Amino acid sequence: MSIILLDIGNVLVKVDFLPFCKAVSRDGENGAAALMSRYCEGDLKDRFDSGRIAISDYLDLIASDSLTIDMPRHRLRMAWQDIFSPVPGSIDAVRTLRHHHELWIMSDTDPLHFAFLIDRFPVLRNMDRYFLSYEHGYLKRSPEAFRHVLDASGLDASCFLLIDDREVNTSACACSGIGSILFRSWSETLASLLLADSRHYSFREDQR
Repeated sequence: MSIILLDIGNVLVKVDFLPFCKAVSRDGENGAAALMSRYCEGDLKDRFDSGRIAISDYLDLIASDSLTIDMPRHRLRMAWQDIFSPVPGSIDAVRTLRHHHELWIMSDTDPLHFAFLIDRFPVLRNMDRYFLSYEHGYLKRSPEAFRHVLDASGLDASCFLLIDDREVNTSACACSGIGSILFRSWSETLASLLLADSRHYSFREDQR
């Protein structure tokens, strides 16, 4: 049995920030595009995802922006969180993977999104371990994120296989000797020869 490092966004659930941007924009589509650039991507979002900005501070930044409408804080928070929908086939895929692998979530995410995801998407519950960027401080495009997993687990890189939809992340994990599958669909991923080969790897319990 090997360990799958399983991404969340656009692997288990689809991510779409546009509904959030439209919901809080004071200036329609133009404002939504600017909000997308300012809060949903780039350095500020990276700092939030890596735990360097507190939840209250991030929401304060959005609420005080001249591009956003005045709204109660609980509505702003919900608008930020409610941006996910299921990826087709993810529930059955997780059930299939469990027969042959341990499943560890490894995600670049913020605490608001993760709390919402665990509450709304049962497929994310009861995984064997969780490595979340806002807790350990590394984003997956950095090899340090994968070295952290290796150091924390005490296991060899050959024990792991990453499933992720971003090539920058699969390239980073290769720097640590971890194999990967670049996710496009669950039918393609489950048919991968690399995934089939990983079923035959076993590790001793005393390694863990």
